[in-house]
Amino acid sequence: MKKRNSLVQGIIYLALFVVLIILVKTVDVAAIGPEGTSIGLSHINQTVHEVFGINMFWYKLTEVFGILALLVVAIFAVMGLVQLIKRKSIAKVDREILCLGGVYAVTLATYALFEKVVINYRPIIEEGAEHVEASFPSSHTMLIVTVFATLTFVIGEYVKADKLQGLIRIVSLVIVCLTIVGRLVCGVHWFTDILGGCLISLCFINLFDHFLRK
Repeated sequence: MKKRNSLVQGIIYLALFVVLIILVKTVDVAAIGPEGTSIGLSHINQTVHEVFGINMFWYKLTEVFGILALLVVAIFAVMGLVQLIKRKSIAKVDREILCLGGVYAVTLATYALFEKVVINYRPIIEEGAEHVEASFPSSHTMLIVTVFATLTFVIGEYVKADKLQGLIRIVSLVIVCLTIVGRLVCGVHWFTDILGGCLISLCFINLFDHFLRK
């Protein structure tokens, strides 16, 4: 039942993500972005953006979290490579690491897809950029939420001390929460970008749970 629920929940979050894309592309579209870029659900997005403005502290903090997420990915990639070399078969690599590799690959592919298929543009032109860049879904939100949430599923297999396990889970969930808040209030994304990042991450997390337990 648990596996079936995770699969269904993953599909539901994916459907909600698709619905959000349709709404962003068709509802209340107005040229409120830099360089006259058109933004969907413009009144909601503009209101939230004006409330929070630009906050570089939160921007830099979430950048750090992004680096930590990539570090987690690198650690499991190295562990998987070492196991592959020693065991001489990908089938003998830990199931947890294979599932993590799968969810990391899907996350990367999703990021690459939405760099080409632009749904929304950023509310600001970032320092060092010549033009406004793609903004939907928030790639930092998607990466950090997916990496640290899935970490809580597998950490028990690699850290045996109960207190350390608990600490890592708590820190991971705090990072997830601070990232969602931080990317919203730092002002480099629209509200719908953050929502999209959360929805697609929840899809990936539930599908990861399903295949991990299958």
